[in-house]
Amino acid sequence: MKKKRIAILGATGSIGTQALSVVREHRELFDVEVLTAAGNATLLIEQAMEFLPKVVVITDESKRAAVDEVLGSKGIEVLSGQQALEEVVQRPLIDIVLTALVGFAGLKPTIAAIKSGKNIALANKETLVVAGELIMKLAEKNEVAILPVDSEHSAIYQCLVGEEKSTLEKIYLTASGGPFRGKDATSLSTITKKEALMHPNWVMGQKITIDSASLMNKGLEVIEAKWLFGLDVDQIEVVVHPQSIIHSLVQFKDGSLKAQMGLPDMKLPIQYALTYPGRLANTFERFDFLKHPCLSFEQPDTKTFANLALAFDALRSGGNMPCVLNAANEVAVAAFLRDETGFREMSTIISETLQKIPFIASPKLDDYLQTDKEARLFAEQLVTKKKKVYQIEK
Repeated sequence: MKKKRIAILGATGSIGTQALSVVREHRELFDVEVLTAAGNATLLIEQAMEFLPKVVVITDESKRAAVDEVLGSKGIEVLSGQQALEEVVQRPLIDIVLTALVGFAGLKPTIAAIKSGKNIALANKETLVVAGELIMKLAEKNEVAILPVDSEHSAIYQCLVGEEKSTLEKIYLTASGGPFRGKDATSLSTITKKEALMHPNWVMGQKITIDSASLMNKGLEVIEAKWLFGLDVDQIEVVVHPQSIIHSLVQFKDGSLKAQMGLPDMKLPIQYALTYPGRLANTFERFDFLKHPCLSFEQPDTKTFANLALAFDALRSGGNMPCVLNAANEVAVAAFLRDETGFREMSTIISETLQKIPFIASPKLDDYLQTDKEARLFAEQLVTKKKKVYQIEK
């Protein structure tokens, strides 16, 4: 495989650190040219000292001096601020950009990278949730590959290699069900942050872990899949698979199914995206059928876990509604992590925000940016309004 020059946006997060683990196994195949972090200057410095990128970006501008003090003497360029993310991904020293930023923050840097002709290893699902039609059209126009890093979308992508798109009937996105699978609505009313952060199968960042517990993560993946694979809503189904061994399935028009299987390890889809179209050997743990004799499947409970239903509704509405959904969810999750709202109340915040923000049928980039701003403001107002009541009840 030809050596690839990579930029990792969000290098200090869960996906970013695991991507660097992949690079360690194949140093002869990768040059890490750019590393970025939001505010974890200590880890960013440690990573840069090991991989010696040409540029690092710390978006928290107050920490630039501390990073520059250590890395400047090593000949590493240090930048700061959100605008620097959009600038650095356009540099000719990069072949592929791994976008592992959390939330809406990934949208503008991804657009900038696509416009400059960089292939995208996409771990930031919110980019397609917010502006999927715009992103996919840009990618086609600039002849850029969007390679999914989410385990479910990577599974679908792998199952479709060598297949004619016209033969695809539907896809099944699998969900573990999270730590509260089987609980009723009453039980969810007393869920704590500590409980919600204990995912049974995957090790992830806080935001995505809470999303997984509420099934919003699966809802966001449904929207992402629609754009990645050019599907109608009715061609996407979610099935709960508690063991997280089958990462997703494709059903063809003759009734046959393809599934991609493996242990729940994000390094596998990360490596696949970074090395595509090749498959490289590694030392990751192997699956043993005898240790997993039973694989089970269930229908998701969308009445108890309303976020999944809200995501499907937003996708069916189209326009800027998925953008509203995403913004409200980011606000609700942040409030939950601050102990300012309850687990079930997150769905209420999202639902009320979806009803409040005006619908735009064919949004442009500026419409998405304005929608995100308005939805966040309204959701924050809801959090403030409900905060006292929640804390009294708590």
